[in-house]
Amino acid sequence: MHSPWIAALVALFAWWFATGAILVVVRRADRAGGAAHLSSVLWGLPFLILGAVWFHRSLEMPSLGGVYGGFFSALLLWGWVELAFLSGVITGPNTRPLRPGAPEWERFLRAWGTVAYHEMLLVAMLLAMGILAWEAGNAVGFWTFAVLFCARVSAKLNLYLGVRKINTEFLPGPLGHLPSHFRVARLNWLFPISVTLLSLAAAFWLDRLVTAADAAAATGFALLAALTALALLEHWLMVLPLPDEKLWRWMLPAPKPQPQEDVHGL
Repeated sequence: MHSPWIAALVALFAWWFATGAILVVVRRADRAGGAAHLSSVLWGLPFLILGAVWFHRSLEMPSLGGVYGGFFSALLLWGWVELAFLSGVITGPNTRPLRPGAPEWERFLRAWGTVAYHEMLLVAMLLAMGILAWEAGNAVGFWTFAVLFCARVSAKLNLYLGVRKINTEFLPGPLGHLPSHFRVARLNWLFPISVTLLSLAAAFWLDRLVTAADAAAATGFALLAALTALALLEHWLMVLPLPDEKLWRWMLPAPKPQPQEDVHGL
C-alpha cells in the first residue's frame, strides 16, 4: 500500500465503484417510485456520519492509514451529497424545465436555481473541512474534497456553456428537468481553461509526490494526482466521442418502463 502505483489504482477503483454504487441506488429508487429516493438518502446518513468522524480523526494521523482514511472519508461525504442531489432531495428551488426561447440571463438564473441548495451545501462543507484541516498533520481529506468540488463546478459550467457529448441516460426522474438547461456545442470558451488548470493541478501533485518526505506523504499526493487526472479525463470525455457510459451501464438495473400512449383513438 506504500506504492504510489497502488494508491493510483485505489483512487481509480474508488472513483469507478463509488459512482456505480450511487447510480445503482438511484436507479433502484427510480424503479420503486414513491418515497424511495428520500428513503435511500436517509438510509445513507450513517455513511455521512462515518465520513465526518473518519475525516476528523484522520486530521492528526499523518500515517499511511490516516492518509487513506482522509481520502475515503472525503469520498463518503461527497458521495452522500451526490446521492441527495441525484435523488432530488437536495437540489434547488427550480424544478421545472427551461421554457423554449428564454433569454440568456433567465437561462442562467434558472440553471442556478436547479442546483443552488446542493452547491451551497458543498461550499459550506468545503469551508468547514478547510477550517478543521488548517495546520493539521494530514489534510488529504480536505484536498480530496476540494479536488472533487472544483472539478464538479467546472464540469457543470461546461455543461451549461455547451459541450459535444452529454450523458443524460443516468439522470433519475427527479432531475428530468436538468437537460433542458444544458447546451450541446462543439466547444466553449471555458473548456480550454478547465483542462489547463486540471492539468496543472495534476502536475503539481505529481511534483509533490516526487519530492515527498516519506511514504505516507507520497501516497497522499499519488491519490490526489490520480483523482485530478480522472477529473481531467471526465472533462475530455465531454468532447470526445467515446462510450464512457459503458463503464456503469452494465451494472445498473433496467430503467423503469414508461407507460405507452394509446394510439388507437376512440
